Amino acid sequence: MTPLTPGTAPTPADDPATDPADDRAASAAPGTARARPGRAAASGARRVHRPAGQGARSSVLPGTLFLLALVGAPLVVVVAYSFMSRGRFGVGVAGPFSVDSYVRLLFDTQLDGTKTFDPRYIGVFWQSIWLAALTTVCCAVLAFPMAVWMATRSPRTRALLVFAVTIPFWTNTLVRTYAWVLILNDNGPVSDLLGTPIGLLYTPFATAVGLVYVSLPFMILPVYSSAEKFDFRLAEAAYDLGARRLTVLRRVVYPAVRPGLVAGVVLVFIPSLGAFLQPQLLGGGKSLMIGNLIEQQFGASRNWPLGSAVAVALLALTLLTLMGFALAGRRGDQKASLL
Repeated sequence: MTPLTPGTAPTPADDPATDPADDRAASAAPGTARARPGRAAASGARRVHRPAGQGARSSVLPGTLFLLALVGAPLVVVVAYSFMSRGRFGVGVAGPFSVDSYVRLLFDTQLDGTKTFDPRYIGVFWQSIWLAALTTVCCAVLAFPMAVWMATRSPRTRALLVFAVTIPFWTNTLVRTYAWVLILNDNGPVSDLLGTPIGLLYTPFATAVGLVYVSLPFMILPVYSSAEKFDFRLAEAAYDLGARRLTVLRRVVYPAVRPGLVAGVVLVFIPSLGAFLQPQLLGGGKSLMIGNLIEQQFGASRNWPLGSAVAVALLALTLLTLMGFALAGRRGDQKASLL
């Protein structure tokens, strides 16, 4: 090895880390390290030019197929059944396709073939809408102050309160509904407290109580989620500027928690619209709702096309409700932006 003088750069022969034999072998062997940078650059270029979102679409595809199989396919079957006729001896469905099931929702066929307006099914839909709206209003009135109060507590207390609200989810809805049957019957604690049976069970009141009890957590949690993010110093500033309590609640607190309130209304109204357990167990069949009507047609009446038509009508009513809530929320956002 030749000695290096100051200021001179080492040659490959003088560099101990470089072996000329290795250089010659690398240059002589085809497809080795000298060719790899080119392939790496080419593969990197291919990765750069990959269409954006292609990986995301491939990852979403299994979930989409799963939803189509479990939601879309049964929905198609129900819609197809609603346009068919009742099977022989009331078993299943049969052809040909017709709209008789939808006509029967509004008209009744007499023995001579004439059709007269029949309001029975419309009455069931109206009672379902009325009870669902009453349940939603009661849950909103109870949940709004409770959720705002929860949001003003310390972090440890808030965690305990949220835990207390979610405890009912640990028990099956059927068990909780049967508990209200024991509470509201003539031998229950309510009658013992009043000293006389007043017949609360198997009434629309009992149905409404059961619906409110089951749906209340679904209203509290979204409102609390919005109220927790609210800076309550704004409310204190409004008080300092002379605003009254109702003014602060309406102009300061309510706009902040309105998204959670709208979400809670949707989560309460739509399931209450198609509720089955509470009208069946607490209403005793006297509070007939859409869910009970569908069960009757698929069960005792063995009229699958009519039951499917009622289910499709319920689906259409749900979609109209969602569209109404979306439109109301959009108008509310526009008004808030103008303010």
